[in-house]
Amino acid sequence: MSFESGQAREFSLEQVGVLSRAMRKTGRPVVLVPLGRGLHAGHAALIRAARRIPRAVVVAAYSGTDRQLLVDEQVDAVVPYTQDELWPRGLRTLVQPVDHYLEPVDAVAMQLTLEVTLLNLVGPSDVVVGEKDYEQMRALQAAITDLHLPVRLHGVPTVRMPDGLALSLRNTSVEESAREQALALSAALTAGAHAAEHGADAVLEVARSVLSDAHVTPDYLEIRGLDLGDAPETGDARLLVSAEVGGVRLTDNVGLPLGIGFRNIEG
Repeated sequence: MSFESGQAREFSLEQVGVLSRAMRKTGRPVVLVPLGRGLHAGHAALIRAARRIPRAVVVAAYSGTDRQLLVDEQVDAVVPYTQDELWPRGLRTLVQPVDHYLEPVDAVAMQLTLEVTLLNLVGPSDVVVGEKDYEQMRALQAAITDLHLPVRLHGVPTVRMPDGLALSLRNTSVEESAREQALALSAALTAGAHAAEHGADAVLEVARSVLSDAHVTPDYLEIRGLDLGDAPETGDARLLVSAEVGGVRLTDNVGLPLGIGFRNIEG
């Protein structure tokens, strides 16, 4: 099994574990970037973050994914897969996360099970995921910690378009006529975050006002701690929002220094 760095060579699910073990023996273990369907600039940011780690970069993506972006980003190895290939007898075991009453817990569990499956197959030392799906990232970190998986998770900040809209397949599927409403989610988060100095109530009031002005009714708009538990009175927190816009359910989130404010943070 030959291997050449940066060539995005395809490896089967059976081969990639052998590659990972061989790389680890040479002192260069692998970092896994699990991707979904449809590659975009947000995924490229994950790959670039992975390349900054002194590891061989392995991308796991759905079969049929266009490999050109992976070649352009000098990925070392690609593992195409389908759910039938991952679970030929059907999915009989589900990794169940804590229900934080934000995203539907069944959907979080399904994605979490996929991610844990890929971790077990690839055997990486590190995994890189995006903060765009913050609850999903926290569920993966909890699984790594609770199940004692020998993997370090790296979160990558959300990539946004110049107008602030987060890069995601859901956002790109919103009709142009509803784009202004879609932009209200990131605008509400930004406005709310800049009110962080004045506490949680002020953050939520400002964010709700922005959404209301855009005629967007959120499914949820909440401030949580970094672990998605109760938000601290003072310290790092996360502002999360979800709303249906143009028939598409959108989500977004942002970090904020609650009770401190950005201008009070020393450089």
